[in-house]
Amino acid sequence: MPALDPGRTALVLVDLMERIVALPLAPRPGTDVLTAAARLADTFRAAGAPVVHIRVERPNVDAQPPGSALVADLVHEGEPVVVKRTIGGFHDTGLHELLSGLGATTLVLAGIATNLGVESTARAAGDLGYDLVFAEDAMTALTAAEHHASVELDFPRLGTVAPVSAITLDGPE
Repeated sequence: MPALDPGRTALVLVDLMERIVALPLAPRPGTDVLTAAARLADTFRAAGAPVVHIRVERPNVDAQPPGSALVADLVHEGEPVVVKRTIGGFHDTGLHELLSGLGATTLVLAGIATNLGVESTARAAGDLGYDLVFAEDAMTALTAAEHHASVELDFPRLGTVAPVSAITLDGPE
């Protein structure tokens, strides 16, 4: 896979929250996803490319469940956090405006769950004209079958599926 342009590419990390990372997940545990996503985020930061975090909040409740914060040390100072109240990251969140303001035309997506938050966000991003790259080993789902259906059947129709090790950026602008 060719190196991505850091001036036109953003990393979007979906729902890497304490309670979600701790779920029984497959084909890999949430901690492995978190390690891969953190490595990818470091690559983006080193190249001067934006890292955007999305987390879900349950609507119409007085308080969010325990563990609803993003995993500690994941978000670096100045990185935007978008709060969603639906499965996907674009509906009524300002995410598209944020990404447009950052100059992003390509999104690298990672997070949990592959077939829910990541895929819903990806479908909306595709509808909005973004080029998409899926960091396969920086995602997981509730079952291996759900994960594999997304990365083997759906994601190749929407963009490029690649391991974290193959996703590189040209370097600082």
